[in-house]
Amino acid sequence: MCGIVGIVGKSNVNQALYDALTVLQHRGQDAAGIVTSHEGRLFLRKDNGLVRDVFQQRHMQRLVGHMGIGHVRYPTAGSSSSAEAQPFYVNSPYGITLAHNGNLTNVEQLAKEIYESDLRHINTTSDSEVLLNVFAHELAQRGKLQPTEEDVFAAVSHVHERCRGGYAVVAMITGYGIVGFRDPNGIRPIVFGQRHTDEGVEYMIASESVALDVLGFTLIRDLAPGEAVYITDDGKLHTRQCAADPKYSPCIFEHVYLARPDSLMDGISVYKARLRMGEKLADKILRERPDHDIDVVIPIPDTSRTAALELANRLGVKFREGFVKNRYIGRTFIMPGQAARKKSVRQKLNAIELEFRGKNVMLVDDSIVRGTTCKQIIQMAREAGAKKVYFCSAAPAVRYPNVYGIDMPSAHELIAHGRTTEEVGELIGADWLVYQDLPDLIDAVGGGKIKIEHFDCAVFDGNYVTGDVNEAYLDKIEQARNDASKVQAQAVSAIIDLYNN
Repeated sequence: MCGIVGIVGKSNVNQALYDALTVLQHRGQDAAGIVTSHEGRLFLRKDNGLVRDVFQQRHMQRLVGHMGIGHVRYPTAGSSSSAEAQPFYVNSPYGITLAHNGNLTNVEQLAKEIYESDLRHINTTSDSEVLLNVFAHELAQRGKLQPTEEDVFAAVSHVHERCRGGYAVVAMITGYGIVGFRDPNGIRPIVFGQRHTDEGVEYMIASESVALDVLGFTLIRDLAPGEAVYITDDGKLHTRQCAADPKYSPCIFEHVYLARPDSLMDGISVYKARLRMGEKLADKILRERPDHDIDVVIPIPDTSRTAALELANRLGVKFREGFVKNRYIGRTFIMPGQAARKKSVRQKLNAIELEFRGKNVMLVDDSIVRGTTCKQIIQMAREAGAKKVYFCSAAPAVRYPNVYGIDMPSAHELIAHGRTTEEVGELIGADWLVYQDLPDLIDAVGGGKIKIEHFDCAVFDGNYVTGDVNEAYLDKIEQARNDASKVQAQAVSAIIDLYNN
């Protein structure tokens, strides 16, 4: 998963892009980048690290121009090398830069086509560079010295025809404008909005609506599946449906874990969706154990807090904050290597003993992926004096890898893969484990005013909405994502970065 942003303003946008990326930092902590355009020239700064570390005052002063795009990255396809930080750039046609959230499932075929048919060179293992070259080639095929919105939308249409997978994109065409587009299934999120200034109207495209809110932009709407928005250099906005057969299938895991609770995604409040998850969980607990002996509900911060609060309210038991979080530790399920994850959990959370001593505790988390984190947290609760430790997941069992832009582990590293709920509960050391049922999760997310009939729930049910994911593809994912491969790739990337610096 990654965060993307693009702004066409009336004055320098460097500070606004920086501020937007800090708001989207939860979507990527591996690398950050900003590119701006001024008088036909591009100004780029990108590197590994958090936004606050990548951009110093000297970098910001060089990022001049009234339009630009930005990116925060988790490594999903490719390595963690700073050479693969985004945005990426190609000089032909016009000079195009691109930032991408998602993952292409036919990237190997596309890379071959780009070299053999499009006569273009790919310099990294990132599918974002592949996507950029496909878009650039299709725009070049129009053969125009000055591209119009018709040319841009035609290029996006051809991108949809060639590219498979989940993707949300912002791209800047130097001197002409910024385009944003979304895959035909609408898997990855993207929104756009506007704000009025003394100089005129400014436009912004971003992964989440919260980035618009913080910068004073008014949300216009989400891009529909397959739709593109093009904002010209002089501030004219154009939109067009560019896919032949779009289908609305947004990623439901965005609402479970990835997105900020104060965001709206596809018209759905993430916060209210998580409240409904808590309601559904409470109803399941009451069905299965109407005479439960839960004394207190404690969330595992931070994503599960909203669901846990509503669960406690519905059960009529106390809600307490039993863990204090160190906010300077990254998300553990993406960290390479079990040793790193185990060390991180103890550094990230500390138990408040008085909330556990002598009590039957229900711990609530957003999901269970590898099981490493929750196993240690359950042990921490016991060490703090809990009599019984129950564990509740706001999501169903994660049994399959994500292939659309979330760097989840290989299938055999998922604790629920091939196991029953009882077996998982025993492995993590819980006295009772409760998973959300998938129909209840779908109803919780889609149960508001906005009705979406189908979500991408592949991590739970193994049904991949693009229809091109088979066992052979999953085997390749398995090889690329297992812990041993990640540790090796991390070591190689460190050597490359050391050499480059």
